[in-house]
Amino acid sequence: MMSCLASILLNLVGVVTALLAITYAYFKWTYQYWKNRNVPYIEPTIPFGNTGNPLTEPLGEAIAELYRKAKAKGWKYCGMYISLSPNLLIVDLDLVKNILTKDFQHFMDRGTYTNEKDDPVGCHLFSLSGSRWKNLRAKLSPTFTSGKLKAMFQTLVDCGLVLEDYIESNITPKEPVDIKDLLGCFSTDVIGSCAFGLDCNSFKDPDSAFRRFGLKAFSISGLGVIRLLFCQSFPGLARALRIRQVSADIAEFFSNVVRDTVSYREKNNVVRKDFMQLLMEIRNKKDGQKIDHGVPGDGNTLTMDEMIAQSFVFFIAGFETSSTTMTFALFELATHPDIQDRLRDEINEVLAKHEGKVTYDSLSEMKYLGQVIDETLRVHSPARILQRICVSDYKVPGEDFVIEKGTHLTISIRGIHYDEEYWKNPKEFDPERFSDEKRKNMNQFTHLPFGEGPRVCIGERFGLMQVRVGLTCLLRKFRVKLDKKTTLPLKMSAKALVSSAEGGIWLNLERV
Repeated sequence: MMSCLASILLNLVGVVTALLAITYAYFKWTYQYWKNRNVPYIEPTIPFGNTGNPLTEPLGEAIAELYRKAKAKGWKYCGMYISLSPNLLIVDLDLVKNILTKDFQHFMDRGTYTNEKDDPVGCHLFSLSGSRWKNLRAKLSPTFTSGKLKAMFQTLVDCGLVLEDYIESNITPKEPVDIKDLLGCFSTDVIGSCAFGLDCNSFKDPDSAFRRFGLKAFSISGLGVIRLLFCQSFPGLARALRIRQVSADIAEFFSNVVRDTVSYREKNNVVRKDFMQLLMEIRNKKDGQKIDHGVPGDGNTLTMDEMIAQSFVFFIAGFETSSTTMTFALFELATHPDIQDRLRDEINEVLAKHEGKVTYDSLSEMKYLGQVIDETLRVHSPARILQRICVSDYKVPGEDFVIEKGTHLTISIRGIHYDEEYWKNPKEFDPERFSDEKRKNMNQFTHLPFGEGPRVCIGERFGLMQVRVGLTCLLRKFRVKLDKKTTLPLKMSAKALVSSAEGGIWLNLERV
């Protein structure tokens, strides 16, 4: 009996040893990719490649460090590995420009994992590729015109007034406030109303379903990080295993909300000036005729699945990135009271010209507010990298190097935003970098919080409008100070899909 058990254990050890040896050999073989192509590269380590342990180190931070190393060596590009996935890190700014705009036709796709069969909610504008993306972008672009944004503007202001009232009624100056949580309620109300026409009442019910699922969509567990890396490295196998990008409960929630909203509006002839209404108009019109449904990828209309996917990405993008930007802006203003006072003076001065009301035109007059936001997006950009995939062979201008079709490319937003060649004292928060005078000599590709080119964030203007309203409503009545509960220096979390400080940012709000 004992000898039989020993034999089984011995065989098991042999199998495990063989598997480990095969795995090690596969890693070593994969990590020859850039060497075999004579591309300069930074030596990877098993099993995480060049990006460190994703469970403890934010990917964007690791890639920014690789950018600095490659820049110090004078490289225009650099081979690297995200786990088992070879990536070409782009360092040269002219090459960044070519990839994002000039030669965009070679790099139009992001290479994001999708699984349309099992996870249609994950097939939204951000992740789609090729003609599917191009057609959908063309359909959705008219929904973000100045006229459409102005129609939604009063909804944003109403949510800003609710934020003001909540602070006045519920928060005392000595009480530390998790400012990201507070502004998350504001963002949830804004997006819930502008996207779905629903009153989320997040300040009264901070555990509302919208808020809960919004937070869940942007938090990622250790297993989630591993799953994400697996999907990017082995997309075909991931689809065969039916791995989803959006978890089933989140997808079900947003699917039900969209279907119920559309059904109610169609049955009761309800018309609202919001994002959902615009999607319904696209879906229900084709050559002037009302239709029941669209065909995926069709250039004129939308399917219900496409409506759900776009509503989902609009919600989570507007919910998280805007609250993140406002949070870091207030952190910087709390640590730079002189900048905060100057900004408040501008806000009060401009509003005085508009009878004290926050209007679309009054916000456009607040130039220093725009500078503060732009500098916040430089220092604390919610997105830390841009990713593309080469869709057809591309010869790098002036180089004897062809980027092969299928190659994944990475642009380090944080690396560029902290590059001393483009920004003097880059770690210093200085809104004057974005004055009218300095903008004249600024290379637009040194500031990439929303990306650039045809795949620039479609909701950029809406997001900035939301941030402007939120900061204006808060700062005109309240002074922000840093509470000792905030851990300094800030450390970014590895378990958040956008920049987020571990332990939160805690502020004190006192009435002006």
